[in-house]
Amino acid sequence: MGANTYRLMSGFAAGEVPSGQDEFRPEEEASVDELTQASKVVFSSSLEEPLTWANSTLVRDDAVEAVRVMKSSGSGLLSTIGSLSLCRSLLRAGLVDRFRVVMFPVITGATGAERIYDGYPDVALEMIEHRTFDGRIQLVEYKPRVLEHPPLGVPA
Repeated sequence: MGANTYRLMSGFAAGEVPSGQDEFRPEEEASVDELTQASKVVFSSSLEEPLTWANSTLVRDDAVEAVRVMKSSGSGLLSTIGSLSLCRSLLRAGLVDRFRVVMFPVITGATGAERIYDGYPDVALEMIEHRTFDGRIQLVEYKPRVLEHPPLGVPA
């Protein structure tokens, strides 16, 4: 994750409740606890050590090269949380093996802060898995392939 995501998520782990909520729901609390137990790598030039969130390692080196080394050393499953610019960089560098999209049945047109795919290259997606949770939330997993030219039918 990057610095902004780290600040947000470590705040949740420290007990800061998201704006507009009085408390965490039990499933949210369990999710934050699981994330606290997991090993985390934070790519940032603005954060300082020591990082306060348990099991977090700060990396100041180039994220693309660091992830390339992690993947080649067989350090296990790597995934990102948020961190849009990090995700864009890793995708462009060909380091993304799976692209997981979770769709919530909410549109935040008025309150959404950033369109998440702005700045991404054109990417072809091959669906490899899908699940629906509680009849509403969908998880769709794709194998991505960055396109060298616009898709057919899209003007250049």
